[in-house]
Formats: sequence, structure tokens, C-alpha cells
Amino acid sequence: MQWHTSTPSDGGECGEVSMNLAAMIPVRENDKAPYGPQLAFSPAAWSAFVHNVAAEELDAA
Repeated sequence: MQWHTSTPSDGGECGEVSMNLAAMIPVRENDKAPYGPQLAFSPAAWSAFVHNVAAEELDAA
């Protein structure tokens, strides 16, 4: 599985995502990799999350 980190993260504490599975999008913390827990999202849920982040529609609380 290939993991990707956002370029602006500069390799610090951040999330990583793998986009090479058809049925789910796994997400993990890069400082806990490779043995830390992962969250798995459906492609539709991940797409909605990314859209809401880009549109700044998420409440920080």
C-alpha cells in the first residue's frame, strides 16, 4: 500500500492517506506508522470530507 502525505505538512505530525484501494480510503497518523491504527472511509465519505475541508465548512470544535 502506498501512503501519501500532504506537501505542506513538511513531514511533521500529520495524516497520511492511501488512494490505491477501490472499496476504502485508509487514513493514519504518520508518526504512528506503520503499526498505528487506521481509519477506513468509503470513497463517498472521503470525497465529502475533502470537499468540506476545501470549502472550509467544518467546525473546529
